[in-house]
Amino acid sequence: MTITAAFVMYSVTWFMTFFVVLQIRTVSQREQGHVEPGTPPGAPAEEVVGRKAKLTTLIATPIWAVICGVILSGWITLDDLDWFGRMGP
Repeated sequence: MTITAAFVMYSVTWFMTFFVVLQIRTVSQREQGHVEPGTPPGAPAEEVVGRKAKLTTLIATPIWAVICGVILSGWITLDDLDWFGRMGP
């Protein structure tokens, strides 16, 4: 695995985790009781992106390390994923 591949894998893992973490404990404006004019009632009431980005980093880094470990160890290879035999003998 090259450094570029590791960076791309970390970026993808981080963003996938970030999109999951953004939905955790989100309080909408409707739930808080005050809807700002011009925004939908389901819009978040508070901006907590910085805290959620730090939490995402803490969660995504071990996930990325496990994925890289599996790839580098050779435990799962491309031959294991070739279910239809299209990659040759």
